[in-house]
Amino acid sequence: MACASCSTKDGSPKGCKNNGTCGTDSCNKLTVFDWLANMALPNGEKPFNWVEVRYKNGRKEYYKNTENLTLSIGDIVATQAKAGHDIGMVTLTGELVRVQMKRKNISENQEEVLKIYRKASQKDIDIWSTARDKEEPMKVKARQFAIDLRLQMKISDIEFQGDASKATFYYTAEERVDFRELIKVFAREFRTRIEMKQVGFRQEAARLGGIGSCGRELCCSTWLTDFRSVSTSAARYQQLSLNPQKLAGQCGKLKCCLNYELDTYLDALKSFPKNDTKLYTEKGTAVCQKTDIFKGHMWFAYEGEWMNWHKITTDQANEIIELNKQKKKIASLEEYASDLVEKDTKEVFENVVGQDSLTRFDSPKRNKKRRNNRRKGNQGNNKGTSNTNATPNKSPNQNRRKNNNRKPKPQNSKNAEK
Repeated sequence: MACASCSTKDGSPKGCKNNGTCGTDSCNKLTVFDWLANMALPNGEKPFNWVEVRYKNGRKEYYKNTENLTLSIGDIVATQAKAGHDIGMVTLTGELVRVQMKRKNISENQEEVLKIYRKASQKDIDIWSTARDKEEPMKVKARQFAIDLRLQMKISDIEFQGDASKATFYYTAEERVDFRELIKVFAREFRTRIEMKQVGFRQEAARLGGIGSCGRELCCSTWLTDFRSVSTSAARYQQLSLNPQKLAGQCGKLKCCLNYELDTYLDALKSFPKNDTKLYTEKGTAVCQKTDIFKGHMWFAYEGEWMNWHKITTDQANEIIELNKQKKKIASLEEYASDLVEKDTKEVFENVVGQDSLTRFDSPKRNKKRRNNRRKGNQGNNKGTSNTNATPNKSPNQNRRKNNNRKPKPQNSKNAEK
């Protein structure tokens, strides 16, 4: 999705240059589509007087429209804060705000209700924009101050309040950090009120955003709002290699997408016997070596013959297990493996180039054998003709010189004796 001002110009993206504050709200993170916008309320129903307001990096708050302002998505408003006021953007109005508040367990009947003061004036927007321009250079200095004080923490982001009266520093740390001295340095250097807020590594990745290994934007910064715990058992059920470099995301934790297909894998594994189950045959005891969840196949090997694997289906494995429970043994696994015929499937790839060949510009390579045969044939034909006819463009004296310069061919020893 992109707004009209993000169109391309001369083949290159133009960009709205609003730095994440797009007026149409289509470039923002965690955007909710208002599918009730074109639907009128029933007669006598009043519109829901709560509004969703978004701030930097997807932070959203809910405010009550006590002044009955006519607000729409994309309006810049001045909202109530603990001290002073903040500037944010309206991202959702109407009945969908009620649904979002219920989803996030926010009560409508709160004692302390935050309010919307007014629509932001041009002066408010100028102060807000100036404060946001200071955030990046402040972050560089703040990180250097934390390094000088030898604090085991990482300052990931800074967010100014709309009236530029307070700056919130978001940081991550493995252990508890005593940053009292750091706050004094910040207050003396930046001349503003300081608030330190610790966030988790997943929350940090959600705030900053980025591109994942799949090539798309991070789920936590676009649509994922609840973080579920991910364990290594999810990778084991899906038969993934336990490589931390491939399983970890930008936050350093296991990827959230490992849980997306886990339920499907668990349902498919219900028909599979356990991997530690042994099959008892007259030939010997077989142990499971590998499983293919998609095709429903299992590979077993006899104890002592680990190099020879026998492929059977899950139904056949369950059948053998039932016979073993009845204290019966089959002759061998080869009987079941021979019944399983694997179909050879050849992949057919389409020619995306069309009728043009990729090697159409390459010079054809001539065969050396044909060249030698042609030379020998020409030499034999030239022997029976006169020198004047051998090369019409050259004089007979030049042809004689060439024939005299040729070395005589060595004769065989047998012909010499004769």
